[in-house]
Amino acid sequence: MVKYFPIMLDLQDRRVVVIGGGAVAERKAGALLEAGAAVVLVSPSLTGTLAALAEAGRLCWVSRRYAPGDLEGAFLVYAASNEAAVNEAVAQEARSLGLPVNVAGRAEAGSFITPGVLRRGRLTVAVSTSGAGPSAAARITEQLAGILGEEYEPYLDWLHGMRAEIKRRELPPELRGRLLRSLGEADVLNRMRQGTFIEWSAEEIDDWIARNLER
Repeated sequence: MVKYFPIMLDLQDRRVVVIGGGAVAERKAGALLEAGAAVVLVSPSLTGTLAALAEAGRLCWVSRRYAPGDLEGAFLVYAASNEAAVNEAVAQEARSLGLPVNVAGRAEAGSFITPGVLRRGRLTVAVSTSGAGPSAAARITEQLAGILGEEYEPYLDWLHGMRAEIKRRELPPELRGRLLRSLGEADVLNRMRQGTFIEWSAEEIDDWIARNLER
């Protein structure tokens, strides 16, 4: 069994080439666009959804079959054609260029796989079954969605703001570390879950910092 290494990539404005225009390519392109990638689709035809995205300028459509050289300048490559021979040719070109490539339906032919993803604002949870099956990963992701509710989005925004405020104070490292650890003990997440949390004022933040510095 291949032991994949999990990693989070910043794809903002990165060129990602997807070969194919069917349902699989549609799923890949949708996730890539959500991550801010500059998606280039190479396919003689597209699904209705992909065609609408291309017409709206959300992605670039090269309206023809794949040809060698299409991967030049790419950051990532997805071989999502419905033709196995085309996908293999794409994978070979990607390997020759040193580019990470995902091959739809044949994980072993590529160099990376895409996990199931759950997003809650700043929270991103990736689920992989190491090729055991996308349907299993989807079910597990759905189960996690029931555990990690919508309250995690405002909670992590609050946590991010508090960390920024603590770091802005330029405290000695040991005091700053004490405050950052105390953030995890604050009962904010439960109160957000219950709908009883009220955003702290600047004075309340000052009071919280002062109390935790005295501990």
